[in-house]
Amino acid sequence: MDDSIWVGVRERVQALIAEPAGDRAVFGAIGHKFLLEDPLTPAELADLEGQTGVSLPGEYRDFLLHVGAGGAGPSYGVYPVRLVQGRWRWEGDGAELADLSRLAEPFPREGADPEAVQLLLAEQPEEEDFEEIEDFDDAIESWEERWEPVMWSADRTVGAVVISTLGCAAREWLIVSGPERGRIWSDNRADDEDLKPLLDDGAPVTFTHWYMTWLEKAERQLASASAAD
Repeated sequence: MDDSIWVGVRERVQALIAEPAGDRAVFGAIGHKFLLEDPLTPAELADLEGQTGVSLPGEYRDFLLHVGAGGAGPSYGVYPVRLVQGRWRWEGDGAELADLSRLAEPFPREGADPEAVQLLLAEQPEEEDFEEIEDFDDAIESWEERWEPVMWSADRTVGAVVISTLGCAAREWLIVSGPERGRIWSDNRADDEDLKPLLDDGAPVTFTHWYMTWLEKAERQLASASAAD
């Protein structure tokens, strides 16, 4: 894997710390403040992969080694991976949704049960179909009791880790195993939407594209904000 893409990236991110408009000009910066964790050492990365039983995607591995183990990045930042009481784990809102014992299993492109998902979406109650709001409330509650076990099944997210949050329980996953390995998927299940790949002009978004697009946009936004001050 060519890791030259990451040369100087840590320094570029750290340079943004000094920009006075940072917190207000870049979405999510109020949380990460452009700070990065220390990079992992090769020994730490080997220990992480040994514990989880999976070789992480090359672009992400190089990021961990040359930029940081997490911190400043898209939305509210890249979830840090840390060694806690002898065990490696990703930390952040919803990070516990990933089953770290199943990272080597292929991530299911269409979910664990795509037919059940489509059937349930078709049966989702609509408020305008009910004369009384109480009847709608009862119907939606009954529907959610069937929806949640399917949509939030751990089988739907094997082979992936939660990598970032956009807030309001909207998250992004990095796929680490299977055909989608190395790509970012959006998770808006809190709004009753299925998991779906993050795309840019129809092309799947890889970890490097995801991160570098954010960095370049942040640099432009801060330059524009500084010129306006």
